[in-house]
Amino acid sequence: MDYGKTLNLLQTEFPMRGNLPQAEPKMQEQWEAEDIYAKVQESRKGRTKFILHDGPPYANGDIHIGHALNKVLKDVIVRFKTLQGFDAPYVPGWDTHGLPIEQVITNSGKVDRKKMTIPEFREYCKEYALQSVEKQKSQFKRLGIRGDWNSPYITLQPDYEANQIRVFGNMVQKGYIYKGLKPVYWSPSSESALAEAEIEYKEKTSTSIYVAFPVKDGKGKLPQDAAIVIWTTTAWTLPANLGVSLHPEFEYAVIQTGGKKYVLAQGLLASAAKEIGWSEYEILSTVKGSELEYVTCQHPFYDRESLVMVGEHVTLEAGTGCVHTAPGHGEDDFAIGQRYNIGVLCPVDDQGHFTAEAPGYEGVFYEKGGKQIIEKLQESGLLLKATDIQHQYAHDWRTKKPVIYRATEQWFASIDKFRQEMLDEIKQVKWTPEWGEVRLHNMIADRGDWCISRQRAWGVPIPIFYCRSCNEPLVNEQTIEHVAQLFEKEGSNAWFIKEEKDLLPAGTHCAKCGHGEFRKETDIMDVWFDSGSSHMAVLEARPELQWPADLYLEGSDQYRGWFNSSLITGVATKEKSPYKEILSHGFTLDGEGRKMSKSIGNTIDPNAVCGKLGADILRLWVSSVDYQSDHRISDNILNQTTEVYRKIRNTLRFLLGNLSQFDPAADRVAPENLSELDRYALIRLNRMIEKVVKAYEAYEFHVVYQTIHHFCAVEMSSFYLDIIKDRLYANEAHDPARKASQSVLYAALIGITKLISPILPHTADEVWKYIPGVELSSVQLAELPEVDTSLFNEHLETKWNSFLSIRDEVLKALEEARKEKVIGNSLGAAVHLYPNEATSSLLAELSQLDQLFIVSAVVVHPAGTDVPEGAYQAKDVAIAIAVAEGEKCERCWIVTPEVGQSKEYPSLCKRCNDVVSEHYHA
Repeated sequence: MDYGKTLNLLQTEFPMRGNLPQAEPKMQEQWEAEDIYAKVQESRKGRTKFILHDGPPYANGDIHIGHALNKVLKDVIVRFKTLQGFDAPYVPGWDTHGLPIEQVITNSGKVDRKKMTIPEFREYCKEYALQSVEKQKSQFKRLGIRGDWNSPYITLQPDYEANQIRVFGNMVQKGYIYKGLKPVYWSPSSESALAEAEIEYKEKTSTSIYVAFPVKDGKGKLPQDAAIVIWTTTAWTLPANLGVSLHPEFEYAVIQTGGKKYVLAQGLLASAAKEIGWSEYEILSTVKGSELEYVTCQHPFYDRESLVMVGEHVTLEAGTGCVHTAPGHGEDDFAIGQRYNIGVLCPVDDQGHFTAEAPGYEGVFYEKGGKQIIEKLQESGLLLKATDIQHQYAHDWRTKKPVIYRATEQWFASIDKFRQEMLDEIKQVKWTPEWGEVRLHNMIADRGDWCISRQRAWGVPIPIFYCRSCNEPLVNEQTIEHVAQLFEKEGSNAWFIKEEKDLLPAGTHCAKCGHGEFRKETDIMDVWFDSGSSHMAVLEARPELQWPADLYLEGSDQYRGWFNSSLITGVATKEKSPYKEILSHGFTLDGEGRKMSKSIGNTIDPNAVCGKLGADILRLWVSSVDYQSDHRISDNILNQTTEVYRKIRNTLRFLLGNLSQFDPAADRVAPENLSELDRYALIRLNRMIEKVVKAYEAYEFHVVYQTIHHFCAVEMSSFYLDIIKDRLYANEAHDPARKASQSVLYAALIGITKLISPILPHTADEVWKYIPGVELSSVQLAELPEVDTSLFNEHLETKWNSFLSIRDEVLKALEEARKEKVIGNSLGAAVHLYPNEATSSLLAELSQLDQLFIVSAVVVHPAGTDVPEGAYQAKDVAIAIAVAEGEKCERCWIVTPEVGQSKEYPSLCKRCNDVVSEHYHA
């Protein structure tokens, strides 16, 4: 007799192995064919909206692991919010202008930029950007990101550019935009001004120098034969020197050493003397900085004066307390120069070469010129000390080369005019992590005006005209709207193709001189103005979205980037923040905690991971890390993630396999008719749902990951499922106890599948199609499982939690007996328990202890009974393991004296005999 045929073994077509690399693309094709995004949105029509606004990645090259982490986090949130019942559309976007694309086209070898017009070059840039968009789009879709991929927003689209122009125009009308000569970050390698968000700091070697500025007119306060000592690490800026700044409240010492007299701050005298090498010196007198105002010095190598000025920006942190001041090369220098009206000198051109305003160095690159200047100072005897130092220095984050401060005429957004409004709005935003509020607050509080002009070709032009007669700028509501409408039809290339008269409303004249001919601005806008306008160009413009967004989610570098520029344009145009909440994530490091680098060879390619392991494995890894800090990934970590995935999948497969012959509509057992074990399992399920939903709402996806994994691996597989296997496999198909267990399994299957769907969408949808009784075609159309609080029973939970502690001890005792070869399988054991009074009372309330321990017999001895020698000692109970009496049932494997009592089936126990008899005689 083949008794195996009568076992209710795992029966499901749901495969054991996911084969995700092969299965996921087919599933994605199906989603696309049925337009699952549109179906989901239709199912939530009219519900409360939740808008996560996508910060646009740059359209250049393949996606990297940082892209993958960011997009998966967004997708998890959008899917969860949809599951929660919100109308949560997701419109992906791309940033498509800027220097990197220009460089790709220029360095490709396919074009000669010098031989083409700007419109022709821009067309190449546009083509490359759109190709990159399509490439990245397919890679994001491969990650399982659900969104409106048929209609993303792209910053080069005409409607987007038109709205960006309107944002600019709004800021002009409010008086926030102006043109001025100011020192800005300048990248000689990019030949353009840069914003603070485009700066990164890297180690650089510079020469630190102490230089003597001979006193020309001491105003009776300084000896005429003295020299003021300055310290700088930028010798190349000395040709632009127009003054020396002192602090008005510091004491300055006039010293004599080696027959010469020098002036420097008394608070830095000792350290400077040590650096310069003055072993002995005499302080002749001291004088307050304020008394030295308007003293003049002789420039160290040009025939001009350097004015002594006083300012609060001077510190005693390093140097001499006497600051070399070049208004053309520094913000503080510029500010004090304006106050003293000494002018601005910037003898360095766009490429970083000295101009004729730096006699003797014309045409020399500034870094080389700095070395030549040091040599000249050495020859003149005014160089007191030169030392190479390593320090953090500003670099262009695109070209990775040093930048300089350089005074140029640029267009600025005046932050001061609405700084306080931004600081007030920051307080209204919810920040995760909380430190994000302080970080952005400090950035806005400390930042200078925003330089929004760039000297490039690939970008949105600044829509300003200049009168050809008097050079008066022309920009008003009419010209802005005219340009915006033109861009809406033809795109921003129209600016470079059309003549000025075709870009302006008919009959436009200069308001200052009445002239009717104009020239157009050649600068483009900072790309951060592009992306920073997205809240208006996307949230305001698309009917399925709304302003402000509920959430912005990007890497922590965006506090100085997109979070920053979006806040500026939002408050400037609408007097409110464009986001209600900011969630930021850290950076992905390798398994050893190192920054990922192609040169080191420690990068992880998300496309390769999808091809080898599957997108769901990568998504599960994303959910497993505490992403708000820096986090790690490696092949080993991904392999560990795969093991967790396998446990979750196997649990789902077990649940599915044991729902054969179960009709949820007809067979589900009401909670009040369940056994305590089954009710306890339902309580644990609902506790899990409760915890997971709270974790999702708090964006704590690692808690979701840990909780679901623990529920599947421990609370289900190692406890409940392990115990009920006997009734599932051995009881008759329609046995009430079996149907009761299936009712619990069904609830667990529905709950787990829904809860994993934001993280494991492919696996969840695959499982969903096998679940009996579901009417929706996809779990993506389902809603969150509700927590049934009516099931909660504190007494029952306490009781069973206590029992689980005893069960853990029994399992340890069984494992020891197995190691000592007292028993083989646990069903070959009889467990003898010797409890204390409290444990005895607990055990008395429980039935079928043999099934709960998965053994063949359990004997509970009265409290106080002598414990046999060698028994396993636990806190509240002693445990002795013996070999169970009787024979092993061939069908259920339980050892019992009942085996052999049936003549028809002598190898079966009574229960199995009854089940088999009914099966074969039915």
